Amino acid sequence: MTSPLVRFAPSPTGYLHIGNARPALFNWLFARRHGGRFLLRYDDTDIARSKLEYAEAIAEDLGWLGIVPDLVIKQSERLAIYDAAAERLRRAGRLYACYETADELDRRRKRQLARGLPPIYDRAALKLTAEQKAAFEAEGRKPHWRFLLEPREVTWDDLVRGASHVDCASLSDPVLVREDGSYLYTLPSVVDDIETGVTHVIRGEDHVTNTAVQAQIFEALGASLPAFGHHNLLTTASGEGLSKRLGHLSLRGLRESGVEALAVAALATMVGTSDAVRPVSSLDELAGLVELAHVSRAPAKFDEHELAALSARTLHHFPFAAVADRLTALDLGGGEPFWLAVRGNLAKLDEATLWWQVVQGPATPVIADQSFAATAAGLLPQEPFDATTWKSWTQAVAAATGAKGKALFMPLRQALTGLDHGPELAALLPLIGREKALKRLAGESA
Repeated sequence: MTSPLVRFAPSPTGYLHIGNARPALFNWLFARRHGGRFLLRYDDTDIARSKLEYAEAIAEDLGWLGIVPDLVIKQSERLAIYDAAAERLRRAGRLYACYETADELDRRRKRQLARGLPPIYDRAALKLTAEQKAAFEAEGRKPHWRFLLEPREVTWDDLVRGASHVDCASLSDPVLVREDGSYLYTLPSVVDDIETGVTHVIRGEDHVTNTAVQAQIFEALGASLPAFGHHNLLTTASGEGLSKRLGHLSLRGLRESGVEALAVAALATMVGTSDAVRPVSSLDELAGLVELAHVSRAPAKFDEHELAALSARTLHHFPFAAVADRLTALDLGGGEPFWLAVRGNLAKLDEATLWWQVVQGPATPVIADQSFAATAAGLLPQEPFDATTWKSWTQAVAAATGAKGKALFMPLRQALTGLDHGPELAALLPLIGREKALKRLAGESA
């Protein structure tokens, strides 16, 4: 395979949810796997709804996932290119003017349905004479422009679905240009794919029919087709569709909830495939696991409870280097020994703050038996402490008191940490240190 160029083309009309981000991830991972490049294209020709704040938020959310584009373009800055392509299609007789209003088209569709006919456009505009067009113009009507589809089957070998086909004879000629001269999604998308050299278009299966239409536009403009892949769509755990407007599972919300970005990426791309969802340590590792051909045809359910569990498992596998900067940002010290001691007890990284407080103090000890605590204090070894200190100390305490099991370990844990649960004390004790341990065993906050 030659070095691919893939693209993610969001409309900056709202915040990304995980369903929007899924094709971004599939494209990014495909590019990483095959040594390619990733283009971020803002489909912002809808001037009324597109906002700079949303474009900035999209870049920020993608950055949180680890996606850093190689190229960034905005369709709003490329209108002259689309104008030239539209004019070329007009000259070729593939883009024709239509004057029906929305109400007229709606009534026509209802009549067709009532007669048991498919509600596709009847191409009445192709029969208009120059005089009729002039009369519409005199009324103040502005034309919208439709692409003349050839009534044939379009076929392609889909990266996900295999051999695919759509019969264009069953489709309405799509509107490419609105009455006000602005463009719908279809033409700018094709023109940009041609102009930027996109080699692979990976997107949701809701674009399958659109692919057949776009394939004919590629050909009408004299361009070869990219490879296409259409993955299944994400739903909520209960099977509902995701909505940018309603804010379902927004990336912003997921980030603020404290889940790990790698867990989001892994669940979003591995759920609904033949591969088991599992923690990964990097996007490169994930890129080596995700195969488009393994994606199921059934909808994929994105379960927040499954995400929370996967996020915790992801955190538990992180080496210190992967979180060092984030721990510093939380003002947590202790370095690698602290991280290795506490990571297995974290559901979210910021919970490490609790255990740093336990280590650093002050912690309020819980002393159930002062005599037991005093005996334990008297047997506490001299520093330096290491990974063997806890075992040798508790063996000495057991021999002196006869306590064993929970009766031995729980009083020591409660005295040293003030809690009845937590990381292994063999790892925590060297971090707490002898001075604080003795004070806590004496019932002092330290």
